Amino acid sequence: MSENKIKLVMKLFDKSLPKPEYKTKGAAAIDLYARVETKVPKKAIGYIPLNIALQLPENHWALLSARSSLHKRGLMLANGIGVGDYDYRGPNDEYLAAVYNFTDEDVIIEKAERVIQLIVMHREPVRVIITDNFEDPDRGGFGSTGKK
Repeated sequence: MSENKIKLVMKLFDKSLPKPEYKTKGAAAIDLYARVETKVPKKAIGYIPLNIALQLPENHWALLSARSSLHKRGLMLANGIGVGDYDYRGPNDEYLAAVYNFTDEDVIIEKAERVIQLIVMHREPVRVIITDNFEDPDRGGFGSTGKK
């Protein structure tokens, strides 16, 4: 085991649920579990409690993405991805997944169902510079690469 691993301090709200973990040696993300059974109404947004609060290391953030099977349940992340900021770190700051049910039926997420993946990312602050002039030429617009 490498001693250079990022240390992630995590609180579990329901300790009877499985501990979040990488499911395979080569997994890129940690699987997170629904803390409670959650009903997501048809064509609506629901919020799934993920059973964790985090204290991320300084200059790190949490990326929450859908597990690849979530669409098979008729759900997708309502905001594309979730971003957990470094300073969202209180003892009751439970992470939630905002999901959109794109089906014509209610969807039930069972307690302890794996729904979301967590990746901890390094944050490099940027300095924003506003300008009206760029040195490089235009490329042709969004989606134009390879088109004539």
